[in-house]
Amino acid sequence: MLKIKSYVKVNSIAEAYELNQKKTACVLGGMVWLKMGNQNISTAIDLSGLGLEGIQETDDEFVIGCMTSLRALETDKRLNEYTQGAIRESVRHIVGVQFRNCATVGGSIWGRYGFSDVLTMFLGMDTWVELYNAGKIPLTEFVNRKKDNDILVNIIVRKQPLRVCYMSQRNTKTDFPVLTLCASLIGNEARTVIGARSARAVIAEDPEHILENFAEKSEEEQKEAIRKFAGYAAEHVSTSGNMRGSKEYRTLLVEVLTRRAWETVGGMKDEY
Repeated sequence: MLKIKSYVKVNSIAEAYELNQKKTACVLGGMVWLKMGNQNISTAIDLSGLGLEGIQETDDEFVIGCMTSLRALETDKRLNEYTQGAIRESVRHIVGVQFRNCATVGGSIWGRYGFSDVLTMFLGMDTWVELYNAGKIPLTEFVNRKKDNDILVNIIVRKQPLRVCYMSQRNTKTDFPVLTLCASLIGNEARTVIGARSARAVIAEDPEHILENFAEKSEEEQKEAIRKFAGYAAEHVSTSGNMRGSKEYRTLLVEVLTRRAWETVGGMKDEY
């Protein structure tokens, strides 16, 4: 059961940051996952009055407020045009529309949950987080940082030439994913992100440079690189089992989804 001693709807980020320095304080976010746990909260901090919801686009980046709902990501035409529909694909299976209207992108990124579709998707782009105290840092760095008492203000996606595909495997349509995967070409960088393994999403390393200069390869060269990298990822990305799937099943999915996603990025398959 979730127990809250006091509730404060703050008037500024500075006030939220000060209140959040207490170990038993907590930022509520969308409160869809938080309410399902057992926790005693001395001060519940509500950011909903600070105007931190919404998606702003400039010539160089998308700035997504921490209180922006997952439904807003799903329906934003600009983001979905930029990601070839991958943003929509990454969130549309999460429970249901009512849930996605409440769940926030800030809560999903800050939580760094092992099952997070959102974290997998944003790691597949040139994404930065803006923290009140620590400033702007790459999401690739933030995801491995120890949780602290800072406040996540914005998620920033820097615009680069992008070709991206998001896929997930679920046992049932609205269940937690068995595996998530995002394959992307960020400029000339080939990146493969694998989540729900059952652990926090990671970038699958490519020390042998199998996917290097992927866009410049012929179709046959791309197919061979995909086959080789899919096997390499399955061998080197760690997985484990839980009630939704065994370690062996997830390892098989790593290979299959890696191949399918990169075939889509290479234009060998229709998207979604």
